[in-house]
Amino acid sequence: MSKSPFRTEQDSLGSMQVPADALYGAQTQRAINNFPISGIPLPRRFINAILLIKQAAAEVNRDLELLSSGRARAIVQACRELLQGEYSNQFPVDVFQTGSGTSSNMNVNEVVANLASRSGETVHPNDHVNMSQSSNDVIPSAIHLSAALALEEALLPALGELAETLERRAEELRDVCKTGRTHLMDAMPVTFGQELSAWASQVRHAMARLRACSPRLQQLALGGTAVGTGINAHPEFAHRINGQLSQQTGLTFTPKPSLMEGIGSQDSAVELSGQLRVCAISLGKIANDLRWMNSGPIAGLGEIELAALQPGSSIMPGKVNPVIPEAMMMVSAQVVGNDASIAIAGQGGNFQLNTMLPLIAHNLLQSIELLANGSRLLAGKAIADFRVKPEGLRQALAMNPILVTALNPIVGYQKAAEISKQAYREQRPVVDVAAEITGMKKEELERLLDPVLLTRGGIMPQP
Repeated sequence: MSKSPFRTEQDSLGSMQVPADALYGAQTQRAINNFPISGIPLPRRFINAILLIKQAAAEVNRDLELLSSGRARAIVQACRELLQGEYSNQFPVDVFQTGSGTSSNMNVNEVVANLASRSGETVHPNDHVNMSQSSNDVIPSAIHLSAALALEEALLPALGELAETLERRAEELRDVCKTGRTHLMDAMPVTFGQELSAWASQVRHAMARLRACSPRLQQLALGGTAVGTGINAHPEFAHRINGQLSQQTGLTFTPKPSLMEGIGSQDSAVELSGQLRVCAISLGKIANDLRWMNSGPIAGLGEIELAALQPGSSIMPGKVNPVIPEAMMMVSAQVVGNDASIAIAGQGGNFQLNTMLPLIAHNLLQSIELLANGSRLLAGKAIADFRVKPEGLRQALAMNPILVTALNPIVGYQKAAEISKQAYREQRPVVDVAAEITGMKKEELERLLDPVLLTRGGIMPQP
């Protein structure tokens, strides 16, 4: 007789058929059956954050003499195995599930309990793995914990790498002049160094904004249990588990000043998402500038040449496109969309519980991951090795009629405008036209209209 591919599991609603080799139990299977929506499970970082909480809770409950040493040891060992990536296919619950994330909390509880029970201890998912906890405080805390770790481990280092790459190239190109642009039209000269330094400043400010969120992000709702009153949790549990998580991660976690606020709202996640949106907008601006500067090679601006990474067309031979900036712009668009969803989800906090938590977790962590990966690509495959094309830059500067702005204090705005219009109309260098109209010596005009000096504020005329 062949072995059945299923086994029977029990929960408070009755019995369920579960795959025989699954570590999860009845509640997870119900969620699999109930939510066949996207096929997208919650991010691994988020599951790992729940596992860190379960591991820390077991150790704290043991120290408080609420959980036997044997059970605590079995739970901790199971969590360690799972954190190392073992049995990663055991967390299949869809993002679009019960709004509290109870299905995912119970998924982790069941997997940990079944794995821990192999040690010979009898470990129950609710009574032991979930001791002193509720889905209502675990899931909001896992959002904070996973996002805080993702910031420190992925996004902030990636943004730092991008800023350093921009600063290095800015120094290399500090004296290379180009035509500035406002409204996409020719403006006064700038240097590549100034332009890249401005981008670096955007990235550094993005990092500062994200770091400013960390103190609130590192406050956890653990110990609040069902509604923030601490029911069924030891009075010392909140402080102890935050200390344990701090020790495990190297970050400083503390209890939310109001545990009820931590369960009923997701303001800190909304705040962080807003700063991720600002970061995405900055990176999208940088990426779009690179596309314009690289445009051509004949009919565009042609200021720089990005590395040729892949053929750009299935029909036009030799075409090469700015694929990394384009990918970064799509990342920017996705993060803005994620932020809109998170903002709406943040309003889903009715009384003592937000009921759109899995969506917040998924979108927040996806935004962090996309920005981290995109920043590294932008730094390594676009900024680090683009080549400046000096020939076109020099010609554009010489013919730029806007250089005449430097003559405003000497000849007046109206006369300068006349010089500019004639130079543009006749497609002649501004210096030549200005010499004819003003009678000034060409050597003096060349000194006053030197693009390099203009990028440093120009020469102020003496009264």
